Amino acid sequence: MSKLPFGANFKRTKILWELGLHIAGNPETKYGGDRDMRVSVGSGGGEAFRPALNLATGSAIMAYDVAKGAVDMAFVNPSALLTQAYRGTGLFTRALPLRIIASYPSVDRFVIAMRKGLGFKSLHDVKKARYPLRLSLREDPTHSTLVLVSQLLGHYGMSVADIESWGGSVVPAGPPNDKRRMAGIFDGTLDAVFDEGISLWIDNALANNMELVNLEADAFEAMARIGWRQVQLKTGRFSHLPSYDSIDFSGWPLYARADLPDDVAYKICGAFKARHDEMPWEEGTHEGMHQLGKETDATPRDVPLHPGAQRWYREQGLI
Repeated sequence: MSKLPFGANFKRTKILWELGLHIAGNPETKYGGDRDMRVSVGSGGGEAFRPALNLATGSAIMAYDVAKGAVDMAFVNPSALLTQAYRGTGLFTRALPLRIIASYPSVDRFVIAMRKGLGFKSLHDVKKARYPLRLSLREDPTHSTLVLVSQLLGHYGMSVADIESWGGSVVPAGPPNDKRRMAGIFDGTLDAVFDEGISLWIDNALANNMELVNLEADAFEAMARIGWRQVQLKTGRFSHLPSYDSIDFSGWPLYARADLPDDVAYKICGAFKARHDEMPWEEGTHEGMHQLGKETDATPRDVPLHPGAQRWYREQGLI
């Protein structure tokens, strides 16, 4: 298939896409602002546009819209949040009837790094000392890491608000290697970083007097009940890092409601194959179409495939 489908209408669609990316990606727009996008496919040949398919990406809470049919399919990062929606745990008050169409391969880990001089070996130590951490977290209020941080600190009987009440403060970060975070790592004014996207900051943190803080077995068990997997850090692209049990932050599942017509899910899988070479795959992680429909390190899956997607993968010999 050509890089851009033939026809002036598709050229105009490409222009609209680029305009939307520019507006949504404006660095002056704060995280939590108008940074999400929805793609609608349908017909504008009548008095009103008739959407046949709505695709979106954004907050995990969008799962409620997907479940009720307001959005047909959505991406979420990471897969553990879709697990919570499917189970009705953690962020979700009830189990939602959702299924996976395809999982975009992405490998990442969530870790806790703290200044060595603090002497803390556990989050229990932080709570016991009521220590006023100067803590770096994502500034987007809808970011998935903040969900995990809240759930994890809750297990230890504290919250970010508690840390602030002890005199601590949050240093906000947009991307994982935000200049505000990196400055605090380099000059030693930052006490801790709780985050994923570790390929962009962890090497500098460990080289600048920070160390990884372990979670206890009961913490991992509590997080697993919610939907967060325990994984070894020292694997693949992170093989140079210390041996450390971390929380899996991998996989970007594209999911739909369970009763989405099978032929729609089937067509979307075919579209992944047809447009494969035009998609921005994660370098060093994506190995081919076979990853999208099955469990791998880059595509952890605790939610079933949609029947239409499952049929497509089977016909292609991929599962």
